[in-house]
Amino acid sequence: MINTAALLFRGLVVGVALLALGGCAATYRNSGYVPSEADLAEITVGIDDRSSVEDQVGRPVSQGVIADRAWYFVGTRWEYFAYRAPQPIDRQVVAISFDEGGTVQNIERFSLADGEVISLNRRVTDSNIEGVSLIRQLLGNIGNFDAGNFLN
Repeated sequence: MINTAALLFRGLVVGVALLALGGCAATYRNSGYVPSEADLAEITVGIDDRSSVEDQVGRPVSQGVIADRAWYFVGTRWEYFAYRAPQPIDRQVVAISFDEGGTVQNIERFSLADGEVISLNRRVTDSNIEGVSLIRQLLGNIGNFDAGNFLN
């Protein structure tokens, strides 16, 4: 005779095991936009200008800071795995630079392997008193007094 409670328990164990295994699989997400090689091949350096580039590949989200001399298309593929922070596994950057007249000057493609990690803002204040004892600080102030400060 088949025990229904045992079958229910086995089914529950198998279901939890499948959920646990499914939760351990990495998931991926793409963000941003990078034009394809075919789209970039239609842009002619020295001939096309901003408006024709916009018609062929669209406008980017990022532009050059100084005088709109470059357009940057950035696309990133992120890996999400369990409890860890998302990791970029692929990043493509296409830079289209323009001359003063707005004509395409250069088209470059960079990947995550080409990049360097740059600390844009560390928000760390270095203490200049490390390794200086209290007595040395007090003795360092001798002679730095101004008599005008005592008169007020």
